[in-house]
Amino acid sequence: DSTCACGEQLVTVIVFLSIQAMSAKANGSTRNSSNDETDHSLSNRYPDGSVKLRNPNIELMDQDILYHLALGSGSHDLVSMFGDVKFVCMGGTPKRVEQFAFYIMQEIGHKLPAGTTLLDISQFSYRYSMYKVGPVLSISHGMGIPSVGILLHEVIKLMYHAGVTDPIFFRIGTSGGINLEGGTVVISEEAVDGMLNPCFELPVLGKIVRRPAKLDKGLIKELLALRDAEDPYDTVVGKTMCTMDFYEGQGRLDGAFCDFSENDKMEYLQKLQRSDIINIEMESLAFAALTHHAGIKSAVICVAIIDRLKGDQIHTPKEVLDEWQMRPQKLVSRYIKRYLHMKGRILLDDYTGSSCVKSPRRFKLVQQESESYD
Repeated sequence: DSTCACGEQLVTVIVFLSIQAMSAKANGSTRNSSNDETDHSLSNRYPDGSVKLRNPNIELMDQDILYHLALGSGSHDLVSMFGDVKFVCMGGTPKRVEQFAFYIMQEIGHKLPAGTTLLDISQFSYRYSMYKVGPVLSISHGMGIPSVGILLHEVIKLMYHAGVTDPIFFRIGTSGGINLEGGTVVISEEAVDGMLNPCFELPVLGKIVRRPAKLDKGLIKELLALRDAEDPYDTVVGKTMCTMDFYEGQGRLDGAFCDFSENDKMEYLQKLQRSDIINIEMESLAFAALTHHAGIKSAVICVAIIDRLKGDQIHTPKEVLDEWQMRPQKLVSRYIKRYLHMKGRILLDDYTGSSCVKSPRRFKLVQQESESYD
C-alpha cells in the first residue's frame, strides 16, 4: 500500500510540474506588468543617487554614440557638460523648447557669459533640439510615441554617462480636453492607451513587453499645490489617454479616413468621460512607462486647447493659443524655482555647462554618424 501511495504522490508531482511548465510556455510570449513591478522594485540608482542603466551592454562599449542628440560618451565630456542637470523638460516642437529655455533662464536668473547666447546642442542631428540652462535641459521630443521613445532612450543614457543624480523629467505640451474649457491645465495622474489600459505595450523580439505607465504621485501633488488662486484658469488632475494617431485614434471626423459616425464618436468620448479620462494626447504613455522603468520621477503637464465634446478642429486665435501654451510652462517653472530656492541655488554655480569636446576625432565621427543615421 505504501508503494502505491508513493507512486500516486509521484504522479501528482509530475502532473503539477507539467501544468506549471505548460502555463509558463503559454505565457512566454508576454511579460506582464506585475513582473515588471517586481523588476522596478530593484534599485535603479547607484549609492550616490546617479542613474543606473538596465542594460549591461553599455558598460562594455568603447563609445556610446547618442545618434539623435549628436553626442557621444567618448567624444564629449558629458560629465562637465551635463553633470549638474536636475530637470529635463520635454516639449513637442523645437521652437517651443527654445522659447521655454529663454523663459526658464529669465525665471531662475541664470546668466550667460558676455557675448554668448543659448545654443542648440543637438543641432547636428537635425532631429531633436536641446538647450541647457543651468540645471535645466529643454528638449524637443517630436510627435507621437515612437519619437518620444527614441529620445527617452538617449536622454536616459545621457543622464547615466553624465553621472546625473536623481533627475526629474517633465513633459510639457498640449492636448485635447474632455469637458474642459480651452486653456485648462491638466496634470496627468495616470496614462492609458486607446483601450484604456494603463501600460505601454512594445513588441520586442517577437514578444509583447508590457510596462506600467506610472507617474510620480508625490510630484503630482507638489505641482498641484503650486497652482495660484490668481491664475485666470483651472489646473486639474486626471487620467490622460495616449493614442497612436491624431485622427482616427482620437475619434476625429475630419481625417482622410473615417469609418464611424458622429454618434459613434460622441458615445466613445462619453465613455472616456465616465472612465475619468479628461484629456487626450500622443506621448504620455511611453513617457510615463519609460521613466518609471528607469526609476526616474516624472510628470506630464499639458494645456487643453479644445474641448473634444464640442468639436474636432481648433479655431482659437494664435495669440490666445500662444498664451495657453505658456500655462504649463509657468507651473513647471514654479516647481523649478521652488526647488532651487530650497537648495539655495547652489546648482547654478557648480558647473559651467560649456560644450566640452575631449576628443576632436571622435567628435567629428559623432557628427558624421548623427547626420547620416536613419
